Amino acid sequence: MIKSELIQKLAEENPHLFQRDVENIVNAILDEITGALARGDRVELRGFGAFSVKNRPARMGRNPRTGEQVAVAEKHVPQFKAGKEIRERLNK
Repeated sequence: MIKSELIQKLAEENPHLFQRDVENIVNAILDEITGALARGDRVELRGFGAFSVKNRPARMGRNPRTGEQVAVAEKHVPQFKAGKEIRERLNK
């Protein structure tokens, strides 16, 4: 499912809301999650899961085409851990 499909589904389930309002709500939620992660905070949605930021230190990598060693810079990557309810629902 992509974001536009999610917005469409939520708009269909909530006919009292305009689709543009649903889109604004979804965008606001995603922006808040992104902003919290950018600040280094952890975002936990009970029953769904938790988003956090993981630090990957700098390392020496290898160019697969040439075999040449390449320096890979440090980076921060988002990480998601599914909650208990969603894991149980997926494994029924």
